[in-house]
Amino acid sequence: MEAFRNPIILACITIYMFLCIGVGLWAMRKTKSTHDFFMAGKTLGVWVTAFAVFSTTLSGFGFVGGPGLVYSMGMSSFWMVVVAVLGFNVSFGMLGKRLRLFADIGHFISLPDVVYKRYGSNTTRGLLALAIIIGVIGYLATQILAMSVVLKDILNASEYFGVVSLTTTMIISCSILLFYSVTGGILASVYTDMVQGGIMIVAALLVFITVVMTFDNGLLEMNQIVYEDDRAAIGPWGTLGMFGSLSWLLLFGLGGAGQPHVITKLMMNKKISDAKHILPISIMGYVFSGLLWVGIGLAMRALVINGMHPPLDSPDQAASQFLQHYAHPLLAGIVFAGLFAAIMSTAEAFLSIGTAAVMHDIPESIGIKVKRPLTTARVTTVMLTLLAAVFALWSDDLIAMIGAMSWGIFAAAVVPVVTLGFNWKRATPFAANMAIISSLVVLFTIKMMKWTLPYAIDAGAFTLVLSLTIFVGITLFSKEPKLDPAVERVMDM
Repeated sequence: MEAFRNPIILACITIYMFLCIGVGLWAMRKTKSTHDFFMAGKTLGVWVTAFAVFSTTLSGFGFVGGPGLVYSMGMSSFWMVVVAVLGFNVSFGMLGKRLRLFADIGHFISLPDVVYKRYGSNTTRGLLALAIIIGVIGYLATQILAMSVVLKDILNASEYFGVVSLTTTMIISCSILLFYSVTGGILASVYTDMVQGGIMIVAALLVFITVVMTFDNGLLEMNQIVYEDDRAAIGPWGTLGMFGSLSWLLLFGLGGAGQPHVITKLMMNKKISDAKHILPISIMGYVFSGLLWVGIGLAMRALVINGMHPPLDSPDQAASQFLQHYAHPLLAGIVFAGLFAAIMSTAEAFLSIGTAAVMHDIPESIGIKVKRPLTTARVTTVMLTLLAAVFALWSDDLIAMIGAMSWGIFAAAVVPVVTLGFNWKRATPFAANMAIISSLVVLFTIKMMKWTLPYAIDAGAFTLVLSLTIFVGITLFSKEPKLDPAVERVMDM
């Protein structure tokens, strides 16, 4: 079996790629309008929606970037992965019913559409669409880079391909992603989520058992090895420190309710009452799949420290290296296939909201009607993918850190305007506009100037607190707005 390790892994991935083509072609037959392309026609059942929610949250960010963070920073990223469960509860508690009710009072195809209905302001719609486009570029780059890094590791481990560059694997990844996304839209994404979510729950448990069995004394021995090398890494705050970790708690807890690729799925399920069933299933799937994040990263760090594995060229290789060298080849192949499924479906989710922002929300906010919207949507999808790929090659950050930046953009722009604003009738359009503008200006200034906040506080967390303060402050000192009667009825429910 070991002699055929790489061919087995490649076979699993190849089978998956053909499955993606099949799903894309099937979804293309089902996609008759832009509403189908972006919102799946509000036809999703409990299990499909639940698996789509947790799969989209993890994806390449969690499966590739997460282990890389644990490998490089120790337990600091524990404050990302664990507290994201809090984000699920905030999202469903504050938006699960509300967004689905809003979806019933208009023919919406995007989150900015609903925001326009809530605030009655095209400026607010346009600003939110701009924030979504910027966040999508970074997050989509994360998915493309994760897929490319893993594919590069797999192909370079094979004797058939020689030395394959990251640029080459990025071209392959983008080509597959584009076919999958352009043909099927969001339908292809959510139904792939259903399959790969089930695979990842089972595979994560098996991989975690493999992690534990890598050392004679399991987790205890791994912890001891890391502790003796760097005491801070295995402590509760990791190498980032207390304030930095707590800022991640805020960003990935409360900020989890501001991720448009997740919360828009709350508008797609068949019945409003489904939300109470979707939440526990999503949390269960996320918790089991999250074992990969901590387990693989910790194991690879211990293996390198102990001299059992050569140092990694990049922390982002932690997941692919562990699976290729220490997991059963068939299990590794299944996990890689599931990982690619997660990346593809999540990338499609980002492309869906980004494309809607470019070809629908921005034009609508300035009074322009797009002709042939379905064709325009597919062309826009290609353009966004290429732009994200260029950004991925240009950036020198770790996969998870690019993802964290985009998470911060979404959190700071969406949490005040949507999560709070959809539950507070007094919130005003001007407050929403200033919250979005301030979040983009401040976060981009910090990133472009490469400023470091004191005590390793995350820039996204700082910006989230600032935008919330501005939103609440302006609203309290503003005259209470007059709401559309349909909006007021929904907010009274």
